[in-house]
Amino acid sequence: MTPGGPIVVVGIGADGWAGLGEGARVAIRAADEVIGAARQLALLPSDVPRTRAWPSPMDPLLDAIVTRTEGATCVLASGDPMLHGIGATLVRRAGIARVRIFPHPSAFAIACARLGWPAADVELVSAVARPPAVVVRSLQPGRRIITYVTGRDGAAKLAKALRDRGFGPSRFVVLEQLGGPLERVIESSAQAWGDDLADPLHSVAIEPRTDPGAPAYARVPGLPDDAFSSDGQLTKRHVRAATLAALAPQPGELLWDVGAGSGSISIEWLRCERTARAIAIEARADRAARIGANAAALGVPGLDVLVGRAPAALEGLSAPDAVFVGGGITTPALIDRCWSALAAGGRLVANTVTLEGEQIVFDARHKHGGTLARIDIAHAEPIGGFTGWRAQMPVVQWSARKEA
Repeated sequence: MTPGGPIVVVGIGADGWAGLGEGARVAIRAADEVIGAARQLALLPSDVPRTRAWPSPMDPLLDAIVTRTEGATCVLASGDPMLHGIGATLVRRAGIARVRIFPHPSAFAIACARLGWPAADVELVSAVARPPAVVVRSLQPGRRIITYVTGRDGAAKLAKALRDRGFGPSRFVVLEQLGGPLERVIESSAQAWGDDLADPLHSVAIEPRTDPGAPAYARVPGLPDDAFSSDGQLTKRHVRAATLAALAPQPGELLWDVGAGSGSISIEWLRCERTARAIAIEARADRAARIGANAAALGVPGLDVLVGRAPAALEGLSAPDAVFVGGGITTPALIDRCWSALAAGGRLVANTVTLEGEQIVFDARHKHGGTLARIDIAHAEPIGGFTGWRAQMPVVQWSARKEA
């Protein structure tokens, strides 16, 4: 148990004090200090003493809460503190032994109730302190999405992200002040919403629908090649699908995409697994900029792009759970450097189309084990008035898992 004073986190909704249970009310009144957003503190009775609004930035006060050794602290949170909010942060930093949670129905739960959507079938996406492009990963017809946003222009920014990617016809429901006396539910589409402003406290429900002919990409690896902006440095679709299968993204894992080119491997890694992380390492600044643009366009703006030449650029990076080497494979010591960075159970996958690269992966297999595969892909193309097979350059792939 981490030593220190008790911390109580109370979820509060737009219904304010009236929506709190007796236990939450007692915890608020018993606290030595009550901390929350100014909007949340305004919902408390005037006789609740010792209130304090979050400063900007929040980190110094958050540090003080966690290190406080005496007195009880009550922190107000929006809705369910453990869904998307301060509750999870405090538990992670102080430990559950010190933190007691009083949840309130979340905006997600209330939105599902208002729309008649079974919550288990609905995806929650938070664009709070994140670019609205984070919703793009989830834009597939047939999906239902609740999106958390901030500011009066939150819905407008989200609607623009949908329109820019051909999802203007999507059902777009803006839900203001959920659960409170000023609740309002506004039916619209991403196209019709335009730049309209909403109440500062709002969420958005989306049922994706596309413009005629607009693409709707699945999360399954192997996006069409034209989904990526590229100067030709791109792992092609079918090889990319095989590469992601070998990398096998798992929750919370970190990928190094070395010699990232257009970023297709790290982007699809992030699209496959919502909680995964990735660093794309690319020596050329113009390609690095293109990787960032591709990541935003495909709904994973959190991709970390590093301009630098491996292996030197790898120094100081967090240890990876998986590494893909797609460019610069013949750079001396690159494979050994990547292998040494992997923890036990980590995977390394390297692709090459050159004889010199093949020699590198042959040697790596001899040294570290793993498997070698040659991937030959051919596409049917016109030949005069007929159709024939046109082969891509064969790709040799080395894949290995590091044992304990």
